[in-house]
Amino acid sequence: MNHLFDSGNTAWLMMAAAMVLLMAPGLAFFYGGMVRTSQIIAMLKMCFVCLAAVTLIWWAVGYTLAFGPDAAGLGMIGTLDHAFLRGIGLNSATGDVPTVIHSVFHMSFAIVTVALISGSVAGRATMRGWTAFVCAWTLLVYVPMAHWVFDTDGWVAKQVGAVDFSGGTVVELSSGAAGLALAIVAGKREDFERRPIRPHNLPLVVIGLALLWFGWFGFNAGSYLSGPGSTTMAFVNTQFAAGAAMSGWAATSYWRTRRVTLLDMCMGAVTGMVAMTPAAADLTPVWATVIGFLAGLSCAFAISWKYRLGVDDTLDVVGIHGWGGLFGMLMTGLAATGAVTGKKGLFYGGSWTLLGNQLVAVLALGLFSFVMTAVIGKVVDLTVGLRQPGSIVEHEQAYDTDVASQLQDVTDALGGAGRAADRSDAGQLIDQLRTLLAAREDH
Repeated sequence: MNHLFDSGNTAWLMMAAAMVLLMAPGLAFFYGGMVRTSQIIAMLKMCFVCLAAVTLIWWAVGYTLAFGPDAAGLGMIGTLDHAFLRGIGLNSATGDVPTVIHSVFHMSFAIVTVALISGSVAGRATMRGWTAFVCAWTLLVYVPMAHWVFDTDGWVAKQVGAVDFSGGTVVELSSGAAGLALAIVAGKREDFERRPIRPHNLPLVVIGLALLWFGWFGFNAGSYLSGPGSTTMAFVNTQFAAGAAMSGWAATSYWRTRRVTLLDMCMGAVTGMVAMTPAAADLTPVWATVIGFLAGLSCAFAISWKYRLGVDDTLDVVGIHGWGGLFGMLMTGLAATGAVTGKKGLFYGGSWTLLGNQLVAVLALGLFSFVMTAVIGKVVDLTVGLRQPGSIVEHEQAYDTDVASQLQDVTDALGGAGRAADRSDAGQLIDQLRTLLAAREDH
């Protein structure tokens, strides 16, 4: 290996990249279990489309625009010097790790970010419209924001001086703002406010959470390669925040409804990990626990805002990722120890400067993501079409083919296969059972 590389950091970043990539199928399962049975295949496809489309975009121009040499020295966008990873070879280094694995690590962030947005329009977006949106949003929204925040020459990192190691703005806040804009463009479901979605498969939600939880250790801790202390602190704080947030959400749910569901616990855990994304290593375990608890408590309230605003954010992307990312960014301005960045929050002897910097970053990236998403969503809707017409579901239905086949087997066995009359009766029976199953799902 090249002497410029640190073998330990390289090995960890490779592992972290694989962990974050696993979050995409984890999110597919998490979202897939939360929607209705007829929408699960569409939900899985929407997440997996991101894996394919973003990978190709990142390889072609995404990486160089996000992390290439800064164009014109303005901190706005990179150049095309490394398009198609041109000029990046075996000995190319970013810090003390190979550039290629640094590229893959940040590519995984881009994949997860755009996949998060899919929850805001679950069950009502066309696949062609969603695919077009993924490509446009990744290139026009995510890539510039990644350069602003993650690249050392980006204007948010260099000129504003905000602290955001793992994407409190780039990933969490931006996906929440984008989810809000896209939900507005797509419009409401016909039964919005009358009938909330009941998760059809909670075990699938738990499996998805488990994969997300595992991947989040790579997500938060993978961004710190300056030393073992910062990496391990980010790792530990992610766990503390997740557990505390689960408790905070449960407390809110119990106060409001006198019951705590398994879904409450799953959604709560996510909010704590979201709140840790800006500066997990720059917080003490005590503050990580406090922030996690408060994030879970407040996000449990935030998800109900969509009814007051009349915005159909189907799977609460805005309330969890948007509000959770904003909350984490602002709490960093208060509770950051400065151990990693040297920038102390107000509670540790710092001035109001860091909190102000955090607020500027939140406003700038939140507004940019919202406005650009609204424009992209509207263009997509007017061209290839974003919203499915009426109540039609264009994607293949989960289990429909299997159910029909199984019912046919049962009726053939009972009535005798091969007899025309029995086949006619079997068809009528299948139609009746389908009607009953559809009615059951609707209720």
